[in-house]
Amino acid sequence: MAGRKEDIRVAVVTGASAGVGRATARLLARRGIAVALLARGRVGLDAVAEEVRAAGSRALPIEVDMADYEQVVAAGRRVEAELGPVDLWINDAFSSVFAPFQDTRPEEFRRATEVTYLGYVHGTRVALSHMTPRDRGTIVQVGSALAYRGIPLQAAYCGAKHAIVGFTESLRCELLHDGSKVHVTMVQLPAVNTPQFDWLLSRLPRHAEPVPPIYEPEVAARAIVGAADRPGRREYWVGASTVLTILANRVAPSLLDRYLARTGYRSQQTGQPADHDRPNNLWHPLDGPGGHDYGARGDFSGRSHSRSPQAWLSRHRLATAAGLAGTAVGVLAWRRR
Repeated sequence: MAGRKEDIRVAVVTGASAGVGRATARLLARRGIAVALLARGRVGLDAVAEEVRAAGSRALPIEVDMADYEQVVAAGRRVEAELGPVDLWINDAFSSVFAPFQDTRPEEFRRATEVTYLGYVHGTRVALSHMTPRDRGTIVQVGSALAYRGIPLQAAYCGAKHAIVGFTESLRCELLHDGSKVHVTMVQLPAVNTPQFDWLLSRLPRHAEPVPPIYEPEVAARAIVGAADRPGRREYWVGASTVLTILANRVAPSLLDRYLARTGYRSQQTGQPADHDRPNNLWHPLDGPGGHDYGARGDFSGRSHSRSPQAWLSRHRLATAAGLAGTAVGVLAWRRR
């Protein structure tokens, strides 16, 4: 099952107006897949819709707040009516706050949780409402290494990503129990160069930045689309840093606690003072009417990797295993001469 490539004609991408969601929508469009683009910002939605059409595919941009279940329901119905049956639903929308937990207001924490965690729950429920009667389809939950290892200054985000893992594991068991042919898989990402560091609410003294090593959003997009092609695997890890973080947390979580206590504040901030008067997108999109199109990439391209050998090996592990086995046989044969 894990090796079977899925036939995808219509896809839904949440958080499609910028960052990883936008890069993923572009990649799907280049494959001729019709893409429904869900996000809050009209400017970003219109821009990515034009990119999808320029690639020769159909685009359906829909303004949606993923925290509002009824909006998501309406969006799902519109996609089915205008593009056709949904084969693939990718949950990627999120919002958060860069701040120590005690500096994050309760209503801000709740809002970040509703968008990031409940947004995935709402998207998954709507996807299943269309996929289950047909007994086919794939749901991809875009996660993070922080779904397994919390770090300082991102309690709301880490908590939501942890919750998504637990929710998805429960759902997967239920689908297996029902004998369903609907697949659900997860893709855990490393630090990615997206516009989030320019529009998330921050109370840090200096400008927020991703923890190196940093990858371009196109690396994440390739992994997400690869997971959608072969969703029989329960999870994909992208980037060597993701692998090391998750495995190290399993082996020595207390050691990581101390390490992150020493380094986690410094590694998430640049040397530039933060502008605490700049607007943020926690409650309202910054790419709304009259706003700015943020695109897929953030401000850290000069320090970001455009490739991940680990991600490629993860997606092609059977070929990799066969290659290693062939090499081993060749070495043994040479040594016996």
